[in-house]
Amino acid sequence: MPEAGFDKTDRAILTILQREGRMPNVELAERVALSPSSCLRRTKALEAAGLIAGYRAELDRQRLGLGLTVFISLRVQQHSRVTSRAIEDALTAIPAVVACYVVSGEADFLVEAVVPDLGAYELLLLDQVLAIEAVSDARSTFAIRTVLGRGALPVDSVR
Repeated sequence: MPEAGFDKTDRAILTILQREGRMPNVELAERVALSPSSCLRRTKALEAAGLIAGYRAELDRQRLGLGLTVFISLRVQQHSRVTSRAIEDALTAIPAVVACYVVSGEADFLVEAVVPDLGAYELLLLDQVLAIEAVSDARSTFAIRTVLGRGALPVDSVR
């Protein structure tokens, strides 16, 4: 839950920075109708509060030769905090894994991975994912096309 003082201007700053993270403070200040010093102070406060978790470049998967996105549903043999932590550590150590979620339903984990092609996916699956001791089953779903990836969070709906 955002701290007190999270207002319409803070929401505007967050909305703009989500879409255009490499924006000079002067331009951001102009767009939210603040002085540059006030805008910078608010942005730093949003960072300090943890609402802005970081900044990074978004890379084009296709142009990098990582044209295959696959979602892997994993089931585990035994459910415990120790087992979950071991699986999490193993998955986060695999460079092809770009997102990982603990989920409910038929699967226990949902993993998003990017690889160049099916051959690379086979190696990832057999040599890395299924090599994780507690993993008992893996089901793969391949993305045909990305409609929306890394969408902006709806900060206007936050109370």
